[in-house]
Order: sequence, then structure tokens, then C-alpha cells
Amino acid sequence: MTVRSILNTKGHQIMSVEPDAKLAAAVKLLGEKKIGAVLVMNQSRLEGILSERDIVRVIGERGAGALEEPVSQVMTRKVVTCKETDTVAELMETMTTGKFRHLPVVDDGKVVGLISIGDIVKRRVQEYEAEQEALRDYIKTA
Repeated sequence: MTVRSILNTKGHQIMSVEPDAKLAAAVKLLGEKKIGAVLVMNQSRLEGILSERDIVRVIGERGAGALEEPVSQVMTRKVVTCKETDTVAELMETMTTGKFRHLPVVDDGKVVGLISIGDIVKRRVQEYEAEQEALRDYIKTA
């Protein structure tokens, strides 16, 4: 199973904010969309990623005043990405090793989607359920 197969089911939508957006606006977007991370993009160029962890960390360090800072001051700048041809096993290893839950998907230098650990878990559960159903059907016909 590849990233492409997940995106074909999930969709290629990405939520993003500009680097100069206030952190408070990004927090509002995360809450409204019920998502855990947002890409920080300047036009179509990926500049960073802002996750719930980034927000908690900065508020813990600098207090609520950090909500008035630009996202560029809070975001994670070193963004690990994946390709549509990467396998789910590769993503699981990357996410576990890096201790993060979101990976932007980049194809030919362009962001084409965002994969979360939740997307991976959902897809794996669907795979296991399909395998179990196939085994049940096989046993019934044997």
C-alpha cells in the first residue's frame, strides 16, 4: 500500500497558512477543521509545518502572548516529507523515528497532500478487516 492509495481515498486537500499569519489565526483554523497540523506555505512553497505540539511548546515557554506572534516564529522549519510512491511501512517507520504525526506529500517539488498517522491507522484497519472477511469467506467455502 502506498501514499498515493491513501490520498486517492482521503483526498488531496491541504490546509495551510502563510508565514506571517498570527498564531491565534492558525489555532482557530486547527480548531475549526478539527485537525492537528497545518502547512505553512508562501504561495505554493512549503516553508514549515505547525502542529499542536509546536503551539503547546511555545505557549509553555512564552505564555499566551505568543498567540500574537507570526506563525513563522513558531513553526517547525525542518519539514520531513514523503512521496506518493512511498509505502505505508516506510511512513510508519519515519513517523515513529521522527516522533511526529503528519507528513506533507510532495511530488515534483509541489505539495499534493498531507498524511497523518490517523490516515495510516484507518487504512491498516480497513486492510485487516478485508483480510478477515476474505478468510471467513474462504472457510465457509472449504
